[in-house]
Amino acid sequence: MKALLYSLLAGAVLLASCAKDNVDPPSSILSGRIVYQDQVVGVRSNSSQDLGNRSTMLELWQPGYQFFEKFPIFVDQDGTFTATLFDGDYQMVRTRGNGPWVDNTDTIEVQVRGNTVLDVPVQPYFTIQNPSIQRSGSTVTATCRVKQEVSTRNIDQVTLFISRTQFVDNVNNTAQNAKSGAALANLNQDLSFSVSVPASNKGIVYARIGVRAAGTGEFIFTPVQKLE
Repeated sequence: MKALLYSLLAGAVLLASCAKDNVDPPSSILSGRIVYQDQVVGVRSNSSQDLGNRSTMLELWQPGYQFFEKFPIFVDQDGTFTATLFDGDYQMVRTRGNGPWVDNTDTIEVQVRGNTVLDVPVQPYFTIQNPSIQRSGSTVTATCRVKQEVSTRNIDQVTLFISRTQFVDNVNNTAQNAKSGAALANLNQDLSFSVSVPASNKGIVYARIGVRAAGTGEFIFTPVQKLE
């Protein structure tokens, strides 16, 4: 009798294992953008060379299951994101204190059925207006204006970053030129930057401008610009 019971149990385990192995992997794509006034918001890179400094900008939850756990959604430096999921109903949350914008923990309901596109709105503290970046020989110059979008935060700094790779931010850069908040009492003016290209930066240089609000850890960035 015991032998029969063990055989039945072993068969059940085997069937469960086979059933588990036969489940198709997730194939639906959830993609989208972080946006402000319908414009994509650039953030810090989540490149492979920056694995120790990744920022989880978004969280995805799927209610209705015994183990209610979050899926971290990493946002690329161009403000876009992509995740491969099973079809289902999810909840998107903007992680508190995890981006260069005002905290907003309101839940965004997401129904994933095949390929799904979602824009996630945010409210930045500051935005960069009319950015212009040029290179002349071994010097990169830039101009821009900064607009205050939220009155509750002061500006910490505005910085021109350059890099030898397409990943450019306050972590991945080979040179930078920063203006501190103390020097930016009047934002109604053009800001000018200049930085020398290091000798190690041979050939192509990549650049962009970032602005950070006081009391936050992250910058908002302009798009990466390739400079021959």
